[in-house]
Amino acid sequence: MTGAEEAARPSSRARRAQRPRPGLDALEARIGHVFTDKTLIGRALTHVSKAGGNGRAGSYQRLEFLGDRVLGLAIADLLYEAFPQADEGELSRRLAGLVRRETCASIAQSWDVGPHLALGPGEVQGGGRRNQTILADACEAILGAVFLDAGYPAAKVIVEAAFAPARETAAPRGRDAKSSLQEWAMARSLPIPLYEVVERSGPDHAPRFRIAVQVSGIEPGLGEGPSKRLAEQEAARIVLEREGIGDTPGTSETPERSTNKDEGQSPDA
Repeated sequence: MTGAEEAARPSSRARRAQRPRPGLDALEARIGHVFTDKTLIGRALTHVSKAGGNGRAGSYQRLEFLGDRVLGLAIADLLYEAFPQADEGELSRRLAGLVRRETCASIAQSWDVGPHLALGPGEVQGGGRRNQTILADACEAILGAVFLDAGYPAAKVIVEAAFAPARETAAPRGRDAKSSLQEWAMARSLPIPLYEVVERSGPDHAPRFRIAVQVSGIEPGLGEGPSKRLAEQEAARIVLEREGIGDTPGTSETPERSTNKDEGQSPDA
């Protein structure tokens, strides 16, 4: 191969970016739902980096917002049925463990969603098909799409099969960092911690946030992350660790999926 031919040959990353996505039939079979409206599943798999002129409206973000609520309701509904003797605290702990971001990402992986995602070239080259945040978001968007396509009963059947909320396991006892810090403050009759955005950088589809958490009588903690929620968790974790408060909950790029998001499912959330 000549030098010119070698230069003209696409890189391995470019070839991956150009690789056509597989058909949806196999994905629908793994999810357990054949869509009447195929545009819904198409949108549920479209990342904002690929939405083009439609921007966020053409991506999965609105479906993700809806799917998060559908998931929470379905899990709560199924837990209420499965554990009639459980109190509110145990049900809440079980629900928190099942709607975690890492759980949603795991479900998306079991459905093999990655190859079906419509991503911009930058996200493809950056490993977006394996990104836990994107996979978790797509899982919820798919549930939102099922809800719109066939209603709550169909979505609940899929949640029951994929998340197995009735499985008899110990209720998760862990707390995320924000909850731990708030409980610590409330136990000492302090005002609840306040979170403030210090800096936002990066493009819309890949933002970075720096957030400060203020707790009365304690030096503020600064956290960074790709969404407000993750940055808040990191800020809370830093305060817990620095002050030696309890067993510091760990954080990563796949923290718990909150059931009470402040601003839906956008990166700002």
